[in-house]
Amino acid sequence: MEAQTPTARRHWLVEFYGSTVGKKWVMAITGVILMGFVVFHMIGNLKVFVPPVDGELEINLYGEWLRSVLFPALPHYVFLWILRLGLIVATVLHVEAMISLTRRNAAAKPQGYTKQEFQAASYASRTMRLTGPLVLAFVIFHLADLTWGIAPFNPDFIHGDVANNLTASLTRAGWVFFYAVANIALGYHLWHGLWSMFQSLGLNNPRYNAARRLFAQAVTVIVVGGNLLILAGVFFGFAPGI
Repeated sequence: MEAQTPTARRHWLVEFYGSTVGKKWVMAITGVILMGFVVFHMIGNLKVFVPPVDGELEINLYGEWLRSVLFPALPHYVFLWILRLGLIVATVLHVEAMISLTRRNAAAKPQGYTKQEFQAASYASRTMRLTGPLVLAFVIFHLADLTWGIAPFNPDFIHGDVANNLTASLTRAGWVFFYAVANIALGYHLWHGLWSMFQSLGLNNPRYNAARRLFAQAVTVIVVGGNLLILAGVFFGFAPGI
């Protein structure tokens, strides 16, 4: 009888990440990271409504602060790139976990799945597979437009001049419309993500469902409402800080 070769046991972190529970935890934790970023990003961009002081635009000062965080301990841009790389990793893990869980859910779905059961799911939940890729495409578009300044997206881009770049981009009706649609998609994705985050982490309790719902709704309304206000302020010209 031929002896069986023992299979190498994978590290427990790899095992955990490959499990359904691990994927849910990755989705939840990376979701928290990305949520923190969109809230912080929105608050920073609200500086378009702060009037200039001594000719200095607050939004440009904010951009310069981001480029020089922890300077001189770190050279200019280093911390910003650490932040960007962390967000890239979080995004990749978030998308991969979402795709894996979607495939597993589809494979585990019983043959007799009824129309009534489908209708019972929330609209935001059913559209996660649509809003996720749309939000990802929006992020790439946003970076090309206002971070990298690629000519077809923002031909009037000036490096370091946030106010100019916002004005050049967000005074075009087509661009503003796309940003608005993408933010609505972000709202659906954010609402469902925040609602399901506690369940993914095993912190689901019916007694707290009302608080979970309020938390998800409040964060979504603040983020999407703030972003839409910024779009309107720049497009219609009532943002004094640019």
